[in-house]
Amino acid sequence: MKLARRLGIAILAIVAAAGWCGWRLTRPYQAFGAETFVEFPRGTGSRAMAAALARAGVVRSRWDFLLARALSPARVLRAGEYRFHHPASPLEVFDRIARGDTFYYTLVVPEGRNMFDIAAAAANLGLFPAPKFVDAARDPSPIRDLDPDAPTLEGYLFPSTYHVTRHTTPAALCRMMTARFRDVWSSLEGAPSAHRTVTLASLVEKESKLPAERPRVAAVFANRLRLGMPLDCDPSTIYAALVEERYRGAIHRSDLESGNPYNTYRHAGLPPGPIANPGLDSIRAVLAPADTDALYFVLRPDGSGAHQFSSNMAAHQAAVAVYRRAKKK
Repeated sequence: MKLARRLGIAILAIVAAAGWCGWRLTRPYQAFGAETFVEFPRGTGSRAMAAALARAGVVRSRWDFLLARALSPARVLRAGEYRFHHPASPLEVFDRIARGDTFYYTLVVPEGRNMFDIAAAAANLGLFPAPKFVDAARDPSPIRDLDPDAPTLEGYLFPSTYHVTRHTTPAALCRMMTARFRDVWSSLEGAPSAHRTVTLASLVEKESKLPAERPRVAAVFANRLRLGMPLDCDPSTIYAALVEERYRGAIHRSDLESGNPYNTYRHAGLPPGPIANPGLDSIRAVLAPADTDALYFVLRPDGSGAHQFSSNMAAHQAAVAVYRRAKKK
C-alpha cells in the first residue's frame, strides 16, 4: 500500500510538472515591452542565445528557452538578427530561431529606376538617408573592370528585389546590386562594350514600357547614331536636370537648351553614361535591335503606351500632329 501510494504521488508530481512546463512553454510572455532586435553571430550557442533573449525581455528567463531547446535537441538554431514586436511563448521564439526567420527589409527596384529613385526607396524603408546612397553610387570603382569609362554606378545597379538588414551600408547595397548585374551580364555570351550597351539600354528602358517595342526603339537609336543625328531623348534631358538638382517635374525650354552632356538635344551621340538601370529585356533589345530604317517615334494617343514609328520627318510630323490633336480633346 505504501509503495502504491508513493508511486501515485510520484505520478501526480510528474503530471503536475509536465503541465506546469507545458503552460510555461506555451504562454506568451506578458511582460514583453516594446519592439526589440536580438542578433546572434555565427557560432552562438543555445545558452548564449537564451541569456540574450532574457536580457532583451523576449522570454521570462533563460531557463524557459533552454527548456524549449531540451524538447527539440536535434534542431539547428540559426544565426542572424531577429525582430520581436509582440509577446510570444518560449516555444514560438525557439521555433522562429530554428526556422531562421531573421529580420530583413525588402527593397524592390523596378526596371528603369535611377540611382536617385533607389536612394529615395532606401530612405523610405529607413535604411539610410538618400544622399548617402547617391554618394556611394557616384563611385564607379566596383565596375571599373567592366566599364572603365563609367562616370558612376548608374546602369549597373541591377533592377531586382533585395533583402537587406539594418546594418547594410550604402556601399554594401551598391556591391549587392552590381554583383547581380555581373551575374546577368555574364549570361550574355559575346556581348560587346558594356558602356555602350548599358548606356543605350537605359535610353531604351526609359523610352518604351512595352517589351515588344524595345527592339524597334533600340533600332531607332542605333540608326540615329550611325547617321550622326542627335538622339533627342527626353529622359536624358530629365536626367541632366536631376544631376544638376534642378528638375521641376517637367521638361522646360531651359532644359532642352542646357549644355549638360546628358542633354541629347544639344549633344550628338550617347550621353556620358547610363541614365537609369535597365532590365534584361532592354539590354537584349540593344544586342539584337529590330531590322527597320525608322528614325523617329512618338506615342500613340490611344493610351496603350505604344509608339508610332516613322522613317522620315514628314511622316513623323504627321504622327506628332495626330498625338497633339488627341491631347487637346
